[in-house]
Amino acid sequence: MATPTELRRSLWVIVAAATLTVMAGAILGPIVPQIQSELGVSGTAAGLIITTHGGVIVLASPFVGSLVDRIGPRRPFIGGLFVYGLGGGAGLFVDSYLPLLASRVVLGLGTAAVYTSVTVLIYQLYEGQQMERALGFRSSANSAGAAVWPLIGGAAGTLAWNVPFGVYLVALPLGLFAALTVPEVRRSVTETDGSGAKGEHSDSSAGVLTVLREQTVLPLVYLLYFGTNVLLYAIVVYYPQFLGGVGVTSSLGISLYLGANGAAGGASAIAYDRLIKRAERSTLVLGAFVLWTVGLLSTLAVETALAAAVPVVLFGLGVGLVFPSSFAWVEEFAPADRQGQFSSYLASFGYTGQFLSPILFGVVIPFGGVGGVFVVAGAITAASGFALGIRRLRPA
Repeated sequence: MATPTELRRSLWVIVAAATLTVMAGAILGPIVPQIQSELGVSGTAAGLIITTHGGVIVLASPFVGSLVDRIGPRRPFIGGLFVYGLGGGAGLFVDSYLPLLASRVVLGLGTAAVYTSVTVLIYQLYEGQQMERALGFRSSANSAGAAVWPLIGGAAGTLAWNVPFGVYLVALPLGLFAALTVPEVRRSVTETDGSGAKGEHSDSSAGVLTVLREQTVLPLVYLLYFGTNVLLYAIVVYYPQFLGGVGVTSSLGISLYLGANGAAGGASAIAYDRLIKRAERSTLVLGAFVLWTVGLLSTLAVETALAAAVPVVLFGLGVGLVFPSSFAWVEEFAPADRQGQFSSYLASFGYTGQFLSPILFGVVIPFGGVGGVFVVAGAITAASGFALGIRRLRPA
């Protein structure tokens, strides 16, 4: 059993690692125009430099999840940090498109290991209100990373387009520190809740389908996480282009807006364990849909650089409510002996959304321009929020 000191120390390492999972793409957001110019590729191709690692995570996460269930999360966590640092840092030394894509594949493998291991470490090290707080801190760390890393990426991008890739190397000393501080703790798989969600199930695909049929909330949680990441990366990829319409074109200037998005998410996520005492998770998620709809549709009225901050702040506030709710629902409804596997599906669905985002919204550009991306996104969140509200109003 880990001591209180070990738990506090481990939480800070976990929080630091959580910022890296969002940094994987966010640090390059401000330099998308530079990547496009320097490598001579289209905007969509430049966007894929940010999101290709997501495609790898989609494929690798279920395998990582099964590994975590067999050997525990500590070793995949530490190993993932080293792979992450090497794969991401390699971009500092390449200057053509295909080798850069290849390095993003390696980054994706490391990110998959870190992402799922962080989730299961929180499930196994913390319980009750401590877990709610840790999940809020984890999501707040993601949002803080979304705020800080774009600023660093934008500043580094003023030196040269590939300098931001060197920031990934920070994962290497963090991996060493994790090896010294994070304990090996595995929770008993015999724990169960009143619903029977924690019972043992087969590891086969049939067993997965059985769990999903029994726990019908889980597919909805995966869909929610997928959609949130689609919207998030619409901001990361297309908002820099939208800002050009109000005169914001420098990488550092763009990073301030992406940073505001992350800071807003961090503010709502860090208050999550207090908010959950006053409202149900579904209520918090419904509130997020309202924030998203107002924020995304407000882009129609943006005419100044100052007004352009409103959509990203409102969107970020909603993200800070949805992410910890999603992780907590998986912990609540997934079998205790397969938390790695079922939490890995969150990573797969989330990064599928990130990978597909520039492609899905790219089809809007020829018809509605960059601004049309956010109008369409706002219409989707309005319809989804309305459906969620109707579902909540139905009698049990």
